[in-house]
Amino acid sequence: MLGILGGDDRCPIARSLDVLGEKWTLMIVRDALAGSTRFSQFRDSLGIPREVLTARLTSLVDGGVLERTTYKPDGGRAREEYVLTEAGRDLSLVLLALGGWADRHRPSERLSDLLIVDGESGELVEAAAVVAGTDRVVPRERLVARRGVASLG
Repeated sequence: MLGILGGDDRCPIARSLDVLGEKWTLMIVRDALAGSTRFSQFRDSLGIPREVLTARLTSLVDGGVLERTTYKPDGGRAREEYVLTEAGRDLSLVLLALGGWADRHRPSERLSDLLIVDGESGELVEAAAVVAGTDRVVPRERLVARRGVASLG
């Protein structure tokens, strides 16, 4: 798929989209970050067709974003649920940045039903870029993409 995206395995954006680039995928991750783990929860929340949801969940498991675990409700049959991996939890920053972008450039008259907060304090958070290895914030307007081999420092 990387060739279709016009990238190769050197491009981190192309590698990310190889796992996350299908329609519905980030919405499934959003719901998982909000606590959904079961197929029916994702289906009910998103209104996504069953076969599409099955394919996206499989892709997210194969991509290391979710892991499939088995649970058995009292008196019921064994079922599967989908739990975020560390890689999946790391996507909270991606969703935070996407949500911030939408709030700035695609505002809605309706209040958002999605808040990303500090789990300990409950305070709203926002995405920021910091210089690697420091706490120094770099303003968005100074961020640029450069091609070439990455250098540290």
